[in-house]
Amino acid sequence: MKKDITIPESKDIYIAAVLEEHPEYHTKDWNAYIINDGKEPIEMALIVSKGFNDTKITAEFRHQVKLLPAKSYAKIEFLETKVLALNNQFSVTYFKDNKMFEKTFLFKANTIKEKYLDKLPVMKLEGILGN
Repeated sequence: MKKDITIPESKDIYIAAVLEEHPEYHTKDWNAYIINDGKEPIEMALIVSKGFNDTKITAEFRHQVKLLPAKSYAKIEFLETKVLALNNQFSVTYFKDNKMFEKTFLFKANTIKEKYLDKLPVMKLEGILGN
């Protein structure tokens, strides 16, 4: 029975940590984004995020993006400085072409740092992609 279930491979979807200037407080803040670099929109994206290490775990946060057009992105959440010292995991489930896809992204502890910034797909900003 299990062998009859096909789980399609998730492609062209990314989670990125982006360092941005906060317009009101004039601080640099890390924010998490979901990026759709595909040619088709995705629907009903559900994102569950949490931070963890061997001794600590944060509460899980749940986010929803009803429609993410092709070649676009959406902000998910602010990343508090304290959680950057933890592993940060983002589990993404979404629909495309009436099929459900799932992928988990991980930012290892202390890897969300300005020195690791790089070009991001779709966005005209630099950031760090989750693995």
